[in-house]
Amino acid sequence: MDAFKADYTEANLSSADRAMLDFAVKLTKHPSSMIEDDVRGLREHGFDDTAISDIVQTTALFNYYDRLADGLGVDPEPEWDRKDWP
Repeated sequence: MDAFKADYTEANLSSADRAMLDFAVKLTKHPSSMIEDDVRGLREHGFDDTAISDIVQTTALFNYYDRLADGLGVDPEPEWDRKDWP
């Protein structure tokens, strides 16, 4: 899992999962460069309109949360000591 978090492109993923993550990264880093072929690529990997909508909305939501946390100076994933967990 750590290797996946560090660089998903090095992980052993299905072509559909890689296409989904590539799409999400492009939408995150270069949203204005998204074109119809990006969506078509997801369809070619078996994603239907509902799945594509889920991918876009999930990506957008995480981007929103990240920018909100960055703007407020909040660490959304603070290091937790297991002994502090309920």
